[in-house]
Amino acid sequence: MTTQTEVVPLAAPQVEAVGEVLRKAFYDNPGPRYVQPDDAKRAHELTWFMTRATRYGHIYGEVYTTAGKVEGAAIWLPPDDWEITPNRSKQVGLDELPSIIGAEAFGRSSIMANHWEPLHKLDVAPRHWYLWLLGVNPPRQGQGVGSALIQPVLVRADAEGLPCYLETAEPRNVPFYQRHGFEVVVEGDVPNGGPHFWTMKREPVR
Repeated sequence: MTTQTEVVPLAAPQVEAVGEVLRKAFYDNPGPRYVQPDDAKRAHELTWFMTRATRYGHIYGEVYTTAGKVEGAAIWLPPDDWEITPNRSKQVGLDELPSIIGAEAFGRSSIMANHWEPLHKLDVAPRHWYLWLLGVNPPRQGQGVGSALIQPVLVRADAEGLPCYLETAEPRNVPFYQRHGFEVVVEGDVPNGGPHFWTMKREPVR
């Protein structure tokens, strides 16, 4: 069932609520499962990470959420500033990730990031919108919330004549993004037992 969803830019007091919803959205995602196989640890660590990722997006990119109760969020990084830098990560506390999740989990996280980063730079023109994270509260999935959350930047990217880019390790996300104009660029497996993944690009609609 699809319902009408009003989408608004994230307000600073909503950062923690978004972090919690994104934890629920990504809890069973193959990427986080690969990084942290322990269910209890993953729940705690995902909340920590998603809260700081949301803060990063709020400061250095654009974050959209649902009006009223937070039911999901889209975190976009902008065309001239999509690379996640060490200095900015430190500003929001993401530099503490190794000590939070431990050496083994951080090693797996680095394997995945290091595999995806060069593909990102090859797959799409330097100026593009990067959909870093999109998640919807599980009870609200399949109701049009995710579509509504990404719409503001898709419209803007079309107006600016810019492509959009993302990575996903969740198979059911692929047809969702394809319905919004994204096409698979690379499909493969993260090394060392990592998840199957897809990189996807959307050319602007003129």
